[in-house]
Amino acid sequence: MRHLLEVDDLTAAELADVLRRAEVPDPPAVLGGRGVALLFAKPSLRTRHSAEMAVVGLGGHPITVRADEVGAATRETFGDIARVLAGYHAVLGARVHAHAEVVELAAPDVIPVVNLLSQAAHPCQALADLLTMRRELGELAGRTVAWVGDYNNVARSLGRAAALAGMHIRFACPPGYAPTAVELDHLVGLGAPDVQVTHRPHEAADGADAVHTDVWTSMGDESEAAARARAFEGFMVDDSVMAAAAPGAVFMHCLPAHRGEEVAASVIDGPASRVIGQAHDRLPAFRGLLWWLIEVNASRSDHP
Repeated sequence: MRHLLEVDDLTAAELADVLRRAEVPDPPAVLGGRGVALLFAKPSLRTRHSAEMAVVGLGGHPITVRADEVGAATRETFGDIARVLAGYHAVLGARVHAHAEVVELAAPDVIPVVNLLSQAAHPCQALADLLTMRRELGELAGRTVAWVGDYNNVARSLGRAAALAGMHIRFACPPGYAPTAVELDHLVGLGAPDVQVTHRPHEAADGADAVHTDVWTSMGDESEAAARARAFEGFMVDDSVMAAAAPGAVFMHCLPAHRGEEVAASVIDGPASRVIGQAHDRLPAFRGLLWWLIEVNASRSDHP
């Protein structure tokens, strides 16, 4: 059984195939009236709407349920939830707190599981980000992507996706919020020709084709908000940071955004911003992934 718990569960060739499928405007109805379960333990705007409409676009029926409705990890184990839902649905997507929870859902290996967000990874966002950058920049291999801010779940998945696509990667993070040496070695192993880490946003953005950021305090880290505000002082993506990027560079943010904190209003609402198109790309990206998952798992069941 193939799952997507992190974006590098895909090979570089498989990632390219998913993105190719995402760009098909009228995909086949591979779900053919089958259900897709979408389990949400966290609030959602883009993930829920894009996932539900992607399922509909492939001829399927989405059923969204809150984790507290099923008593995940309290009333029922994640393993039992997956085994039960496998009798009703073709795919299970889950937006959870701890990454171990999606691992537990996938462990019975009875239904393809997609990580819709966990504390460690956000692979569906990374797929959409690559789709947006492909549309804006063309071929991604050899291009440079810069991340400014916390090395969080979004940054981790974006880095791995960019590495698989052959992009140069730069991170500008405050001390204590940067990727580890192990993480950096992993990106090189995935295919990134160059990975750099700095504490200076302008240095990371210098000549970059795309500049990404995210909120300084993610869901679940609210108790750290004051400390993070101090640590991230000077890490706003403002006009001077974007001026350091390559001519025609784009600004990207997974949303929601805090104008005046991690990004200046003049940037996120300015001509370089692609954040709304980026949000809209969550739909075709998830549709392409579902299409690929359905076919690859059908192929594996046909050839034991």
